Amino acid sequence: MEYSSPRLKALAVALGASFWFLVFTSAINMFSIEKFLIFVTIVGIINQIFSKKISRGLDAFASINTKIFLGALFIIVISLYGIFFKILRIDLLRIKTQSQTYWLEIEQLKPEHIYRQY
Repeated sequence: MEYSSPRLKALAVALGASFWFLVFTSAINMFSIEKFLIFVTIVGIINQIFSKKISRGLDAFASINTKIFLGALFIIVISLYGIFFKILRIDLLRIKTQSQTYWLEIEQLKPEHIYRQY
């Protein structure tokens, strides 16, 4: 973001702030489309007007916002993998054999069913 134009930074920060406004107001059941549009309009206009003067602050906010968003996304994705593997009874480390696991047992494979791929 350091090499982007101040107006583009202001737009990105306004969109990031509106995303967090949406998340927080939805979490506390206070979301309404009117409040959301008013917030987006006010933040967008103020950021566009003062974009050149607050360019460094926009960089810092965009950097922090990106780190928080990507960190939360990473945690959610890893959690979903864990939940799905638990539901499907997949043992990634194969430390112990679980009942009704989807891993193939080595003893069940017959040599005539193994093909070379090269």
